[in-house]
Amino acid sequence: MNRLPVKITLLIAALVTTTLLLPSCKKEKQSTPIAQNGDMKVQFDFVFGSNQLPWEIGKTMVHTKTGDTLTFSLLKFYVSNIRLKKTDGTWWSEPNSYYLLCTDCEEGYSFTVKNIPAGNYTEMQYTMGVDSAANTLGASTGALSLANGMFWDWNSGYIMLKAEGTSPNSPSGNFIFHLGGFTGTNNVITVKSTDFGGAVLDVEKQKYPVVKLLANPARLWHSSPSVSVKSVIHAPGPEAVTMAKDFYNNIAFKALEQ
Repeated sequence: MNRLPVKITLLIAALVTTTLLLPSCKKEKQSTPIAQNGDMKVQFDFVFGSNQLPWEIGKTMVHTKTGDTLTFSLLKFYVSNIRLKKTDGTWWSEPNSYYLLCTDCEEGYSFTVKNIPAGNYTEMQYTMGVDSAANTLGASTGALSLANGMFWDWNSGYIMLKAEGTSPNSPSGNFIFHLGGFTGTNNVITVKSTDFGGAVLDVEKQKYPVVKLLANPARLWHSSPSVSVKSVIHAPGPEAVTMAKDFYNNIAFKALEQ
């Protein structure tokens, strides 16, 4: 029986060894996971007054500044234009970013930002209210639908915030504050941001970080009079600006859970 020359035998052995190694190397390279887009929840928690008492709809509270006894039956407001800043300094902006928050809204006093590019983020920017572009376009769909009862007309635009309830201090026994306005001195829209208390927001698939913000409904009367003096606002104007801005400006970062 003829034997192959030694050089040919060694060459064949080398080719077989290389062929066996190739699939192994390829498989190892493919096993490296690729980060995928993820979601983030933004949640509003509430306290009331300078003593920071827990607050909720239907709970009777006494305002520490005005002395009014207040029982909210409705607190409804818009948050929009969510933006996140990456560790490299670039920004991601959520498209069509409008959310309506209330007790009976889809997610209550929270909302979920979906399909965020995977990565680490150091800052979140958000708008309290609805931007001027959406106001001038008129009522739309989803959170901006007429069915939500949060739109006046194309001239006055969206009601950014509704606060309603009862009070024995009010002449009518009720308080009704519908706050809005998006132009000139009547503009209540407020852009805010948080750096997550110095933490880094980690976004990727199968993670569900929660950004908690803290709001204080008593701040509506921080610079405004008792409901015995003023218990109704139904249109844009300086009084609406004062109430809305005092509430918006006090909203602060509470915690990041991830």
